Amino acid sequence: MAEATLETVPLDRARVLQWLQTYGVYAGVALLVVVNIVITPHFLTAENFRTQAVQVAPVIIVALGMALVIGTEGVDLSVGAVMALAASVTALYLGYGLLPALLVVAVFAAGIGLANGALVAFVGVQPIVATLALMVGGRGLALVLLPQLEDLRNPALASLGSGDVLGVPYLILIAAVLALLVAFVVRRTTFGRQLLAIGDSRPAAQLAGLPVRRVLIVVYVVCALLAAVAGVLATARLQASDPTSLGNLMELSAITAVVVGGTPLTGGRVNIAGTVAGAVLIQLLTATLIKHDLPPSWTQIAQAAVIVCAVYAARGRGKR
Repeated sequence: MAEATLETVPLDRARVLQWLQTYGVYAGVALLVVVNIVITPHFLTAENFRTQAVQVAPVIIVALGMALVIGTEGVDLSVGAVMALAASVTALYLGYGLLPALLVVAVFAAGIGLANGALVAFVGVQPIVATLALMVGGRGLALVLLPQLEDLRNPALASLGSGDVLGVPYLILIAAVLALLVAFVVRRTTFGRQLLAIGDSRPAAQLAGLPVRRVLIVVYVVCALLAAVAGVLATARLQASDPTSLGNLMELSAITAVVVGGTPLTGGRVNIAGTVAGAVLIQLLTATLIKHDLPPSWTQIAQAAVIVCAVYAARGRGKR
């Protein structure tokens, strides 16, 4: 009898951990919604849901790129700097029109991503070190280009930040379309399968003849471009370019969303739906604490607790 009991306990714990790995982020979102319905006034209003969705959209977009990088067993710490750089470049070239400004932003972002990818794929620098260098250098370049906050008065940019289709803001639509596109690439394309194979075992992928270096470079370029999109959308929403603060700690928010959403840091797997849910979870948690007048330090502590719980639940998930 005692032996049967001892055998059942690990089994139950394993089942609980497996359930948390698969559904924990969705349960967390549902729990936060229920708690807010009970304790937060005016939570169940269309305006509140719209506000929350608009605020989380840039985080989702950055987290999508981060999920791809983490899927290759890497990490990109430069995404916040790319957002700031996108804001600076947008302000400098907006006088030529929105489209030319966006093209220049894409060139700058692709350059950052190309540098990250080349350092990782060709030089062999660890991703955290390579992207840390671009994180510092990118933020510095953004401040050189635009040392201070600048108000932007452009009808096209304003429409991008506050416009909507049938009541759904452009920011939400763009985030949703990008999430579906990235999910399709990961699940249904050869590139997605190559990405996951590289994250699962880079030496094995090289022996199998996969274009490891090319895939890594493309992944880092895509991550930088998505961060630039988020930077432009955040700038459009604020109608101001502020490279000193835009994107600060965004890399941590993106990594948190990816990890909480079920993508292991050891690579070989990407959970896009979970990443979106993870970003929503962090947004709801932050909004809940703010609405109840708790200081920002409590938000950071709460996010740290969520990360610890997610990493604990993920133990063994990424082992090969």
